[in-house]
Amino acid sequence: MAESDSGEKTEEPTAKKLSEARKKGQIARSKDLGTMFVLVGTAVALMLMGDMLVGRMIQMMKRLFSLSRQEVLDVHALYNVVMSSVYQILLPLGWVFAIIMLAAFVGNTLLGGMSFSVQAMAPKASKLSPIAGFKRMFGIQALVELIKSLLKFFVVFFVAYLLLASLFDQILFLSIENIPLNFAHAVDMLLWMFLALSLSLTTIVIIDAPYQKWNHTRQLKMTKQEVKDEMKNTEGSPETKGRIRRAQYDMSKRRMMSEVAASDVVITNPTHFSVALKYDSDDGRAPVLVAKGVDEMAIHIRTIAKENGVEIIASPALARSLYYTTEQDEEIPEELFAAVAQILAFIFQLNEHKKGKAKRPKPVSKNLPIPDDFRY
Repeated sequence: MAESDSGEKTEEPTAKKLSEARKKGQIARSKDLGTMFVLVGTAVALMLMGDMLVGRMIQMMKRLFSLSRQEVLDVHALYNVVMSSVYQILLPLGWVFAIIMLAAFVGNTLLGGMSFSVQAMAPKASKLSPIAGFKRMFGIQALVELIKSLLKFFVVFFVAYLLLASLFDQILFLSIENIPLNFAHAVDMLLWMFLALSLSLTTIVIIDAPYQKWNHTRQLKMTKQEVKDEMKNTEGSPETKGRIRRAQYDMSKRRMMSEVAASDVVITNPTHFSVALKYDSDDGRAPVLVAKGVDEMAIHIRTIAKENGVEIIASPALARSLYYTTEQDEEIPEELFAAVAQILAFIFQLNEHKKGKAKRPKPVSKNLPIPDDFRY
């Protein structure tokens, strides 16, 4: 039972699996999304540049059908006439193709993004296999494509019927309109009908795009064993990770111990907890906890403090409060400012006394102002 469960692809693909699939060209793509954007882009391009394109083509045809005898007999003159006529339509044609290319780019990269894969372009023998081709023809994906094709047919047919029914009177009226107004009217109707039919594919895209994304994720799903193997290969074995964590802990411990030597005061439990504080009045910040520890680490902090001449103050309640409420390199909580201020004031007066500038200060009160919520 366990073996069968481990073979089921129930896990979502990892970032590494998705990245590898992308390198192979396996990304979510919706052909209908790209087709819809190209068709809509074509309709919009013709509606925007159609008048200019038609006008330039009329000018070109008039010029080419009104050649003089000298231009017909002179090859160079004829070449110049043809090229100047062609140049006239290059600008509107260029804009039409630019809009279509932009629409094609957006439509084909909107789902899945842009991806270029040499592996996807490489020939594969499996694609030439008749058996594999037979499976593709009669597989689930082929059935989905058949349903989509039928759905597209009925949607386009229904929209076309509605358009023809609503424009039927205008279409009949074209026969009694004056030339060339009826031609312009007909082209205008055709463009709007083309745009409407192109937009009708939105119905298919709304269904197809989420399906393609879901199907892509489903195909890349992994078994639990594959996820474990990938994590093992990526991050290493548990023993290696344990050694890395120990090395990181040792580095952090050494850095913290170096901060103790530069601290202003070490507050102790006095046996189980030790916290080292540093205060710089010039930078305007609150006192910062630079090191903390319990049991063996607390003893080590006190030892380093003694070796470097850092004052050690026994205040069990404050030591516990700072240990549980403040992380390393963080400022102490505002609620403990008053209690810590008394400690720092005592240290300042004690340093002045050692310099012979002041009397020896009174010991720190055992009942420091610590809120009940900060007592541990």
